[in-house]
Amino acid sequence: MLKLEFTDLVEKFTDDQPIIKLLWVEIEKQYSGSKRFYHNLSHLENLLKQLTEVKDQVADWDTTLFSLFYHDIIYKASRNDNEEKSAEFAVKRLKMIAYPETKTELCISQILATKVHSVSGDNDTNLFTDADLSILGQDWPVYSQYFKQVRKEYSIYPDVLYKPERKKVLNHFLGMSRIFKTDWFCNKYEERARLNLKQELKEL
Repeated sequence: MLKLEFTDLVEKFTDDQPIIKLLWVEIEKQYSGSKRFYHNLSHLENLLKQLTEVKDQVADWDTTLFSLFYHDIIYKASRNDNEEKSAEFAVKRLKMIAYPETKTELCISQILATKVHSVSGDNDTNLFTDADLSILGQDWPVYSQYFKQVRKEYSIYPDVLYKPERKKVLNHFLGMSRIFKTDWFCNKYEERARLNLKQELKEL
């Protein structure tokens, strides 16, 4: 499904099949890395599922899809500039298919927005980052699998370093007046997300 979605998307801007194939193979390889336990193709599939449910609210669907495919293209647990590097990567690839510059700028801002998940003046960006956080509001078995997968991605760090930082992240979200910026995602996931975050804190 992801491959078809990406191919259909890129074909709107180029008919160069070798480039289309190259771009997809690159995405597939990056997200299938051996150290990716959560930020992988399954994450993209869930994100696509979440966004498809609110497609009628998205003004620029093409750009939002490109943001989806490239927002975690660069991901290393030891770095704190993954979003910036992913945005830079996206810019280079979008230039290859002559994607409009104004739309590319929106793609950059959406990718960078996943770093802090703060409220944006752009509704598409808010929908995108809410979809990215939708895992927080899933049923406990799904959520618990998620945070265990994240822990595996950060396995290079011992508990004495990991747990305090993870607690900061959880408390950051709990300290927000609203975790989800849009009414649609807030109504669907806010209550469950807060319960999940509090439960994980207890287990740390």
